[in-house]
Amino acid sequence: MLFATFAFVLLSGAGTSRRVLPQDAYIWQRKWTPALRLALTQSSDLVRAWRVLTAYSDQDGRLQPVAVDWRAMKSTGRPVIAVVRINGQLAHYNDDQLLRDLDGLRSDWRQIQAPIAGVEIDHDCGVARLAAYAQFLSRLRTRLDQKIPLSITALPAWLSAPELDAVFAPTSEVVLQLHMVQNPRAGLFDADEARRWIQAMSRRTDKPFRVALPAYGVRVTRREDGSMLAVESEEPLLAGGYSASELIVSPEAVSTLLRELECNPPASLAGVAWFRLPVAGDIRAWSPATWRAVVLGRPLQRRIEAHAEKSDTPGMSNIVLVNEGDVDGVLPPRIDLPPSCTIADGINGYGLDHSESGLSIERQQDGLLPGHHRRLIGWMRCSPAQVAIHAQP
Repeated sequence: MLFATFAFVLLSGAGTSRRVLPQDAYIWQRKWTPALRLALTQSSDLVRAWRVLTAYSDQDGRLQPVAVDWRAMKSTGRPVIAVVRINGQLAHYNDDQLLRDLDGLRSDWRQIQAPIAGVEIDHDCGVARLAAYAQFLSRLRTRLDQKIPLSITALPAWLSAPELDAVFAPTSEVVLQLHMVQNPRAGLFDADEARRWIQAMSRRTDKPFRVALPAYGVRVTRREDGSMLAVESEEPLLAGGYSASELIVSPEAVSTLLRELECNPPASLAGVAWFRLPVAGDIRAWSPATWRAVVLGRPLQRRIEAHAEKSDTPGMSNIVLVNEGDVDGVLPPRIDLPPSCTIADGINGYGLDHSESGLSIERQQDGLLPGHHRRLIGWMRCSPAQVAIHAQP
């Protein structure tokens, strides 16, 4: 291995001990902004290694390099695992061409003295293609310097496939994905399913593995027939579509799973790989403060309250959510309005609901409100104008 192994530390408290798992983080952004560079600097103390998107396959199956800021990477003092994304939805791709493209990438990395400590292939292919994928990985392993570790990402759907042993054989370690959008209606992350997948992985192989935990959300756009049109996350997409929904991941749910893994880790579990590194201003990722709290096992103290605030329009009040805590909080599902309110409406992911019990502002899109942030979600007219409102947990 080209990078130092981080020791597992046993911490005792309240009669229990936990193994502090090494934490990697994916850098999946293709645009290297000042905010991303700042996030690298501010988060490097949490990270064992960076897993950086360095190339991805285009619609013709050719690898297109990402313009990585290698100077910024070197400044963190952390090793880099170069991730190559091969689109699993391509109808056809040429193994020989992919290997030649990878040879070209590695030549470029050597020329610029990129701090590459490993190579990872991210290929979400179907089970029917696993045999061919195993052959590709075996050929790639023979072309790499034997000192360079080769890792891959793995889907839970592969765990029962007989070809899996051949897929894992050329690798040094595997990253099991616990987040996915193949079935958006089921959500982006399910902690109970994640627990089952981890146990299945530990039974299936003794290969060292990491678990990929989500620290992000996505916007899923659908066609009129309900089929998925586009998934928008770190890159904005101009997808119209018939309907759209926001899928979020609760920091509390992920933190609970992480603490369980620390207290009772499978023998082959080598650590965690976060997807993706939180960056300030990324509207579909946790805030950096929230991610830090989850990684370090700190209390997730959030406190979202609804306030009625005077507006510039006479007789009308704005409805504002305020998170007075330190970490991201899930947007409340409903804000009930007093009986004295006769007219209202919602905005920014909220809409008006008029029932027998009165008016309320209902959440129409899931989302997170970062700590110490506020969001305008509607307005109302009431008599008297100044009334108290409350967010339903």
